[in-house]
Amino acid sequence: MEVLIRELTPLLSAEQDEAAQRQALQRKVRQQNLIDSRRAMVLDAALAVFTELGVDGINIRDIAKRAGYTAGAIYSYFDSKEAIYAALLEESLQRLQAAIDAVRSAKLRPDELLHAKAVAWFGFYANSRRDLDLALYWMRGFSAGAWGLERNRALKECWQQVLQASEDALTDMALSAEAAARENSALFAHGLGLLLLEQTGNMRMLQQDPSSLFQDYLRNLLERLLPDAQQRAAACGQSDLFGH
Repeated sequence: MEVLIRELTPLLSAEQDEAAQRQALQRKVRQQNLIDSRRAMVLDAALAVFTELGVDGINIRDIAKRAGYTAGAIYSYFDSKEAIYAALLEESLQRLQAAIDAVRSAKLRPDELLHAKAVAWFGFYANSRRDLDLALYWMRGFSAGAWGLERNRALKECWQQVLQASEDALTDMALSAEAAARENSALFAHGLGLLLLEQTGNMRMLQQDPSSLFQDYLRNLLERLLPDAQQRAAACGQSDLFGH
């Protein structure tokens, strides 16, 4: 008499089947948590190395040494140092977007909203040199081909979303789409230039405070765009974003 193996397999009760599925899910969650933890350690190590030595001057082995892994282990999570940089920049932009989104807009006039959104992104970079380093490296024209067109497109969309908040406020101030884009680009370029001068130590040579200069630029911008002096004054409250 032939007995098939499958006929000897015990049948699980509904409770046993549910318990087995729950255990399998828990194992999967633990494995994913371990992967996420190790990936985070790699990113932390890479950020430290990038900050100290720059992106151009390092390789995967430098990151692996800082993280306490072999170079081969790093490749389990990222295929290149450029992919690591892209992941760091993406996370940085997500934090920046959260800082901008935290601005409550329901009761603000468009001019007040522009001021608040601009102060949010400027303050974010003013208080985080590492995030500023990541942004400036991108601005220098980092090779997008190193991590692929799809990821490059996603990062560009993140940047566009970050800049869109201020541009929307300018549009709500009755500027044309073209004029709003031009003013927003000038605002971003001015702020980024001040941040770069501060980071490189040149602001000390100029004996100027970048926060005050940025506030001055915002005030002058609103003076050009708003007809009412009282609205301009209300929109431009002074604050020291660098904590000086």
